[in-house]
Amino acid sequence: MRESSSGRGGYRLDMRDHANAHVPTAADDDAAVAIRLAAAQLTGLSRAVGVARATDGGDDGVPGDRPRRVVAAAPFTALVAPGGPAYLSYAIAGRPGEPVRDLGESLGVLAEAFAPHPVQLDLIEQACPGAVELLVAAGAELAHRAPVMTVDTATVAEPELPAGVEVIVARTAADRAAAVSVVSVAFDTQIDEPVDDAPEPADGGTVVAFVDGEPAAAATWLAVVDGVSEIVAVATAERFRRRGLGTAVTAAAVRAAADRAGVTLAWLTPGGDEADRVYQGVGFRAVATAAHLVYRADLSAAA
Repeated sequence: MRESSSGRGGYRLDMRDHANAHVPTAADDDAAVAIRLAAAQLTGLSRAVGVARATDGGDDGVPGDRPRRVVAAAPFTALVAPGGPAYLSYAIAGRPGEPVRDLGESLGVLAEAFAPHPVQLDLIEQACPGAVELLVAAGAELAHRAPVMTVDTATVAEPELPAGVEVIVARTAADRAAAVSVVSVAFDTQIDEPVDDAPEPADGGTVVAFVDGEPAAAATWLAVVDGVSEIVAVATAERFRRRGLGTAVTAAAVRAAADRAGVTLAWLTPGGDEADRVYQGVGFRAVATAAHLVYRADLSAAA
């Protein structure tokens, strides 16, 4: 590098070097956002320990709190619910921003921790470049890829509500149960109805849209870490679809998370092209790729 006097007691980069310097691009910005998301995921694992509610219940069939633990398996880190249902356990990037060149003993460590279930990995690819390729080569199945979409909460577009539609932030158990009723039917899954009022906004929250008093759509923001929150469970009851309610509850969830919990960056992964268009209408744009992988180890061979 050539230096020239700045005339103020310091030095500046010679302009002849400027053409060779790296100029930040949109791809650089997107990679930085992906790393920020992955870092927030990693920090958030510790908050989830011991607070997940089991859905299969104990010996008496009554749901209860099931302890979870963090398992370090470089280059990954996992949250594991021993003995719990498979969806409560997952692994993410353990070193956000670092390229992955070697899996080391990670798959063996994860297989033991996840047993008897297969290892589930949910990775933001740009935050752990090289990981997906190495995992597939090691026998993991790439089950699903989806865009990772983000929005600066200060720029979220809030649509005008159709006549007869009211969107609220769920505060009571009854409000939350209304949201659960919509999500359970929309995703064809059984979710336990909440018995408690809403948690503190920093721990997550839900918005519900009512059409003439009937619950019609819902969306949830998850626990906030470093100003980041994921928007999930965006659902609209079938008979109320194509009325803009998905857009309305998504925007409302982002705005509530910003106003009540200090979220500055919201993110989500759409379930398809139609959902993608809904989120674009709110202001979300794709910045990275999420990869869901499943690894099934032959533990009997190692016994």
